[in-house]
Amino acid sequence: MARERVLIVGVSTRALAESAWRSGFECSSADAFGDLDQRQWSTSLGLRRDLGVRYSATGAVSAALRFPAECVAYTGNLENHPSAVARLAEGRELLGNTPATLSRVRDPAALAGVVGRAGCRFPRTLAPGERVPAGGAWLRKPRRGGGGQGVRPIPGGAVVSARVLAQEVIEGSLGSVSFLADGRHALLLGVAHGLAGEPAFGARGFRYCGSLFPFSIGPLAAARLDAVAQAATLAFGLRGLNGVDFILQGDEPVVLEVNPRHSASMELIERAGASDFFALHAEACRGRLPSRAPRLAPACFGKAVVWARRDLELGDTRDWLARDDVRDVPFPGERIRRGEPICTVLAKAPDLQQCRARLVDAARSVVGQTAPSLQRTPA
Repeated sequence: MARERVLIVGVSTRALAESAWRSGFECSSADAFGDLDQRQWSTSLGLRRDLGVRYSATGAVSAALRFPAECVAYTGNLENHPSAVARLAEGRELLGNTPATLSRVRDPAALAGVVGRAGCRFPRTLAPGERVPAGGAWLRKPRRGGGGQGVRPIPGGAVVSARVLAQEVIEGSLGSVSFLADGRHALLLGVAHGLAGEPAFGARGFRYCGSLFPFSIGPLAAARLDAVAQAATLAFGLRGLNGVDFILQGDEPVVLEVNPRHSASMELIERAGASDFFALHAEACRGRLPSRAPRLAPACFGKAVVWARRDLELGDTRDWLARDDVRDVPFPGERIRRGEPICTVLAKAPDLQQCRARLVDAARSVVGQTAPSLQRTPA
């Protein structure tokens, strides 16, 4: 029996492509990187490496259309580009949320209303043209951003432009809950603790740099997150894998956004024992939810994105392919600019503290095999 062919597009597609391959799909992918290890799981195309162009959602979709496939899926940042998703899905089954759903769920005003009706808080958010109040702390967030990139403080008195959001700062612990949805109901899969701006991984500011799973939260917080997932699924018609980013303050999760697609922390749920993860996503998109969440191993799992602190030139990275704790492996001799990702490292441990320590050790290991670049990588 021929395997079902899926085409995956996004900034980084390796984790979802690996999941699709493990679920028995034949996979093709187009993203910003086209990393060395990705070719184990998919026929991959990296825009910069293979085509010599900068990544864009529309460019990635245009490049991807050369691959035959019966169905398509996407990762970040396509949720911010509904028209690109519409083009990707022309003549193919869309395993993910529709362009209309994306437009609604990424509208902060619409999401704030759903979150409020579910009994949770949403940060105060200013509309374009409003002036940031004096006093208090506020953040500027790109409307089409992701992963904390471009997030920075915005001073009182500034006028909010059409390209950004201004949100009040919420203090607490960063988390994300992952769930499956069939358009009417949601099934929570797990909660992860988010890592952002950690110097140990070369990150600064609010930039996402990893996750630790599971994140232990109380039953009240879990019930509130479940209520948000159920309400958002029903209000927006969410399907497949989705996530909710939040800040935990005691037992109260303050919802930041809904990620209506496969997100970074989901890889850890799969490593914890959720087999056929992409198949679960496909089935949910087709209107079929499992009766219960997968049973997961009683251990802690972590991942960290290792960001370059300076311009680098890599040596022979082929040895990294044999390591189970490294993913998104760049090609030998590749030049990586400061602020770009080098790779992803993974860890497993009895508790979160040890898991994070192992991530730091793995990050040091790969950085130790790099050398300063004598020539800047062309933009």
